Amino acid sequence: MLVRDGLEPIHLSVVIPAHNEAERILPYLRQIEEFCTSRRKPYEVLVVDDGSTDATASIVERLAETAGEFQLLRLPSQQGKGAAVRRGMQTAVGQLKLFADADGATPIQELTRLEEAITKGADLAIGSRTLASRLPDFTVHARLSRSVLGSLFNAAVKQSGIRGISDTQCGFKLFRRAAADELFSVSSINGFGFDLELLYVAQQRRYRIAEIPVNWADQPGSKVRVLRDGLAMLRELSAIKQNDRRGLYGTPSFPHRFATATAGRLEAPPQ
Repeated sequence: MLVRDGLEPIHLSVVIPAHNEAERILPYLRQIEEFCTSRRKPYEVLVVDDGSTDATASIVERLAETAGEFQLLRLPSQQGKGAAVRRGMQTAVGQLKLFADADGATPIQELTRLEEAITKGADLAIGSRTLASRLPDFTVHARLSRSVLGSLFNAAVKQSGIRGISDTQCGFKLFRRAAADELFSVSSINGFGFDLELLYVAQQRRYRIAEIPVNWADQPGSKVRVLRDGLAMLRELSAIKQNDRRGLYGTPSFPHRFATATAGRLEAPPQ
């Protein structure tokens, strides 16, 4: 098991990509600190500063001075959310690796739902606003324009070869360490479409994927521009398919049988 500085093995790594998040990031980091500390399991939080020009880096550095579980990683210039998550995931050493958006749209407490799916056998557990919006016990607050265009984008994704996943873009995804290490070793998309690449490769390699409903609320100051970024993700989706045809995703290091599960229930893949 991997450790940091000779201490206990890290159970959970939380990777937070951040670009100009000075106005929003600290409350969420405090929530993560409180939640993870209460669980009494070793954890680390890696904030990856993606070329911010505001005080994001200094805020994280000040927090790290008093909370040793926090670490700031810095990209030399803005490279994109995918590049920031990849840097964090490749640095993280936890047995489980979560990436979450800096705005705290998904409460950190939703992690327990994803962990349950991992315990039941999933290699990846991904948060889903779409599934949550269909269930009475969950709350999803999203702008209408974002919901409509997001639905259209997901419809396009389904035609591309990513099967059985209703929400590919929720920024709350948990990986077993082996799955994260393998997937991020071949990922190449730097923009918002990096989620698509991860899920596409995961399905090609027959990882067990659990899609789990989570509470979610759109936050003021969102960096996402649905139309612009949606079109960019469609271009990235085309690049993913081209990469696959060229064999750039390589061969899995160990075999998996593909299964997608929803609502915390894993189904055995066909025999």
